[in-house]
Amino acid sequence: MKTIIPQKIEDYCLRHTTARDSLLRELEKYTQRHCANAQMLIGPHEGALLAMLVSLTGARRILEIGCFTGYSALCMAEALPAKGKLTTCEIKSEHADIARSFFARSPHGHKIKIHLGPALETLAGLPASTRFDFVFLDADKENYMNYYEAVLPRLRPGGLIVADNVLWSGRVLAPKNKTDRAIVAFNKHARRDPRVECVMLPVRDGVSLIRKR
Repeated sequence: MKTIIPQKIEDYCLRHTTARDSLLRELEKYTQRHCANAQMLIGPHEGALLAMLVSLTGARRILEIGCFTGYSALCMAEALPAKGKLTTCEIKSEHADIARSFFARSPHGHKIKIHLGPALETLAGLPASTRFDFVFLDADKENYMNYYEAVLPRLRPGGLIVADNVLWSGRVLAPKNKTDRAIVAFNKHARRDPRVECVMLPVRDGVSLIRKR
């Protein structure tokens, strides 16, 4: 992932952000050492942002599309109330296994339920009455539009979708392949959708906050 913000500024921001707990730091190091796509982990700065947003919105029911090794889920689960619930979707069993092992060691792990398999199938299989207050979207980019349309009807009015990687290492400015174009199309769609209001932030690889009207 290409750095959008100068590294010294990123480091300064991180030094002035409330630190994550020791288990999250351990999970970050484990992912970096043992996972081929460790760059997919959101890291402590964005993790702190997610936790803050969960707290500010008062979310009690969270949906995550793209669990990876569980870092973002744990960040959000910490900010949930004791009876809050987080549903997370992951397609790779090896990533889900790592996530479960760390969830089991966290006092917040009981709030999280992993659904293994394609996220669109998981969503289609949920009861029709299932609703969410907060959605974190961080999975395969070519399906972002499909995920968005699948979750928006399940999001309560005033609920928030947080979409990651919306700057896609700067390639949104000069898209060259299918994935680049998918992110550009998603960004345009969210901006023009009258059902929502959105703001894009240059945090890490780009984060869009999309609030349902």
